[in-house]
Order: sequence, then structure tokens, then C-alpha cells
Amino acid sequence: MHEAIAHIHKNADLLREEAPKSDELGKLTDETVRVLKESGGIRLLQAKESGGYEADPKDFYEWVRAVAQYSPSAGWVAGVVGVHPWEIALMDPKLQEEIYGTDPDTWTASPYAPVGRAKAVEGGFLFTTDVPYSTGTDFCEWAILGGIVTDADGNVGSPPDIRHFVLPLGDYEIVEGSWNVLGLSGTGSKNVRCVDTFIPDYRVVEAPKMIEGKFVADRQPGKPLYALSFGCTFASAISSATLGIARGALDVYRDYMQKRVSAAGVVAKVDPFQQAALAEAEGDWTSAVLLLDTLTDRWTEQVSRGEVITTGQRLEFRRDQVRAVQRVLESVDKVYSLAGSASVWTDKPLERYWRDLRAGGSHICNIYDTAYTSWANFEFQTGGPVNTMH
Repeated sequence: MHEAIAHIHKNADLLREEAPKSDELGKLTDETVRVLKESGGIRLLQAKESGGYEADPKDFYEWVRAVAQYSPSAGWVAGVVGVHPWEIALMDPKLQEEIYGTDPDTWTASPYAPVGRAKAVEGGFLFTTDVPYSTGTDFCEWAILGGIVTDADGNVGSPPDIRHFVLPLGDYEIVEGSWNVLGLSGTGSKNVRCVDTFIPDYRVVEAPKMIEGKFVADRQPGKPLYALSFGCTFASAISSATLGIARGALDVYRDYMQKRVSAAGVVAKVDPFQQAALAEAEGDWTSAVLLLDTLTDRWTEQVSRGEVITTGQRLEFRRDQVRAVQRVLESVDKVYSLAGSASVWTDKPLERYWRDLRAGGSHICNIYDTAYTSWANFEFQTGGPVNTMH
């Protein structure tokens, strides 16, 4: 077990205790952030020259699951913020030095949704955006924001020129009061915005080139970790957080079963319906983790041989990753439907874990519509839409 993961398990009680406090604050507590930083988990995918581990991605996914198991919102932040160092390792070395040169524990927020608009000017771009879901943003000193380059009149080309724009805190505003949600409220995924902020060229990345692995040969040659697919690595981080929350949900349900006796006198732990539902959920959870680990190993071996990950393989990965997570969501729903009235009380962990799990399940990386149809349209060459940004 990697030391980052062991540190999280060692601090399980503290993370559990701080979780409801984070929900009340609408962001992680300082104590929670301290534990995450001390674990070193955010640096698992970070390049060694920037103070990172360059660890096996499976270690990163396990670390994210462990955090989410004890504190769902912290696990979500761990997955999102923790995957950014992977992309930063493929950015301009000057930018890498700016971000990590004085502090390798610097955190970077997002989101990648191409909401922003940018106009080219001498030496860079003028960037404007107002975008939600900047997870963990209160503790981040930089943000990677998605946007589209327009012409001088603000028109978007076809296909759109989608890029990632990297801004230091101070060049964008965190919009207070913009995170009011049912679940994962402790993530503090607030809006960020800026108007005509100048961003130099070296802080701008062409999204299709990043997704297609065009920067690996020049910036991280010979390192299989960075030859993996950006879209699927990010999706796996989201799935790992979701699966970690599901693990915590099943843990608290198992504890509940040990003590629950229904009004009709049914003892939960010997009730065959609850036994069967829990068995299904546990099996689905284990299968989902094994699937993601197996696919990650398979791709690592492939890129180690110098082979490129194809568009078809990326779409297959997303198809299988989404289905694995959906099975877990469905089986946890089934388990919780048998919990009785105790599952709706806000002062009990059952309710909070289910709420956070369902909030996480709504992320685009976990929903099936575009993942399934993109795979099918590509597989059968139907001419229908294919999301190649995976």
C-alpha cells in the first residue's frame, strides 16, 4: 500500500468527524485539507521534476477511494484536484515552474467545460468566463478553465477551437454563494469568473492535442504514465471518487444492519432480502474496482510498448467505466430502499452518503448517454455524433 493511502486510513476517524462540518461550511475544513496535503496524495500523478511521485495511477485511484470512503466531499476534491497534476506535467515547462517552483503542494482547480470565450491578441488571449463547478477552489492557487477561441467578432468556428486556459488566483474571481446543492456540498464547487483577462500563449493548451497525447514525446518522453488518455484518466478519477463514496455508503449500511430490527420484528442482518441486496452491491463494487484497475494496467502495458491508444479504445473504456459505476449506483439504491425510515434522517450517515453518491453520479463522466451513443456511433460508423473529447 502506498504511504499516501495508508495516511488516509490512519486518519479515518478525523475525516469522518470533519465531513459534516465541511457540508455545513460549503467547503472542506482546514483540518481535512491538512490531512490530504500531509498524505501527499495530490502529488501521486505529479511529475518527479515538480516534486511528485509519478506513481502507478492505480495507487492514485485507491487513494481517492479511501478519502471518499470517509469523507465524500473530500474524496471528490481529491479526485478532481488530484488529476490536474497529470495534465500539468504535459504543459509548457515554464508554466510547470510557475505552478510548482516554490511549492510542490500547490493545488489547481478547474472546470474544463468550454464555457469561456477567448480572442487572440499579441502574445496570448483575452479570456472571459463565468463557469460553475470549480471543485475545491477555495484551496487552489491556480485554475484550468475550458474555453473556445473565437474570431474578432466573437464567432465560434467549426469545429470549435477548444483550449484549456491556465490562470493564477488573482486573475479570476471566486463567486461566493454560488454553490447551493443537495449533495457534495463540502466540495465548495463554486463559480469562477473573469472578464478579458490576458493569458499568455504558454499558459494555453489545445484540448484536442492534449486528449490525443500529442505532448508526451516532447514533454514527458519515455514515461507510460503520461502516455495514457487524458479523458479516461480524468473519468477514472471521477469514478474513483464515486466508488469511494459508495464504499462508505455500504460500510454505514452494514453497521446499520447489525443493529436494525424493523417495527415488524425483522432482524436486518438475517433478512434474506437485505442480505441479497447487500451481496449484489458488494459484488458490483468489487467488480467496478477490478475493471478500472485491469483497464489501467492493460493501457499501461500498451503504451509501454510504444503503441498509441486509439479513439475506439477510449470510447470502449468510457463505455465500460460508465457501466461499472452505474451498476454500483443501482445496487446501492436497492440496498438503501430496504433501510426503512432511518435512511431519511439528516442526522444519520445513511442519508448523507446516499445524497452525496447520487450527486456524484450526476457528473458527466458517470452518466451513460453520450458515452454509450458515442461508442455505438463510432463502432457502426452511423454518422451520428461521437464525442472524441474522451
